[in-house]
Amino acid sequence: MNPDAKPKRGEIWRADLGDGKKHTVVVVSLDQRNLSDRASSVLIVPFGSYGAEGPTVLRMLPGETGLPEPSFLKAHFIQVLPKQSLLDRLPRTLSATQLREVILMIRRAVDPDAPYDLSRR
Repeated sequence: MNPDAKPKRGEIWRADLGDGKKHTVVVVSLDQRNLSDRASSVLIVPFGSYGAEGPTVLRMLPGETGLPEPSFLKAHFIQVLPKQSLLDRLPRTLSATQLREVILMIRRAVDPDAPYDLSRR
């Protein structure tokens, strides 16, 4: 990662998740943490190349992400990632509406009472 770059909430990055491959992720931690020199990590949700929409998975089209194919944000795979594992920022950022949906999906991953509209399927 560029040491001068500061990740921000909603930004899409390529990252090294420790398996030797580059993965696309979205930063979901609060900017107080993201921009702090005292915090060495961020919270991210990874994209996958396959899946099915559901309570914790959001299908996103290339026009929304800037990625070449449809992608699936998988909130049940939220994780802590060292900032130095963020490799490069992609040009797109999630909208406020999309980010709210991702945060709600994270809540659904840990809270059985979190709302989910089955008619969205």
